[in-house]
Amino acid sequence: MSRRCNAVGVRIFVDVVINHSTGNSQSTVGTGGSKADPNSMSYPAIPFDTNHFHKPTCSINNWNDPVEIRNCELVGLHDLDHAQPYVREKIIEMLNRLIDLGVAGFRVDAAKHMWPHELQMMMEGMKNLNTDYGFAPNSKPFVYQEVIDYGKQIEEDKFST
Repeated sequence: MSRRCNAVGVRIFVDVVINHSTGNSQSTVGTGGSKADPNSMSYPAIPFDTNHFHKPTCSINNWNDPVEIRNCELVGLHDLDHAQPYVREKIIEMLNRLIDLGVAGFRVDAAKHMWPHELQMMMEGMKNLNTDYGFAPNSKPFVYQEVIDYGKQIEEDKFST
């Protein structure tokens, strides 16, 4: 699919969730057959386990506290500890695999929930785009981050005709 899309100028951007994993739930099987036990933070197909998440677990209660926003669980989703080189390496490995498959870039979900320097290290670890899919040599993936809309309503009359 990516080869065909790139051949006609359609670029593929992947929405990546690299801040967190699932919340607690019963043991589960993914669409590809991988098994996980979210209650014990065990994701053997990656592999991530309880050691790869922020400890102690906490919930975000103060949205003005950057430490809480970046180290605590967003709505109960297990928060990965990007300070650990292993966690960053596994994420970079996944991003590079997608680049190998011909993607042009990524939309990073929940980017404000990661420390900027750790996010930067992961972005710097990405390969150049794959020239086998028509990208120019030394092209970098295009990366954009989730933008939060704080719910400010636009006055309708400004756009009336």
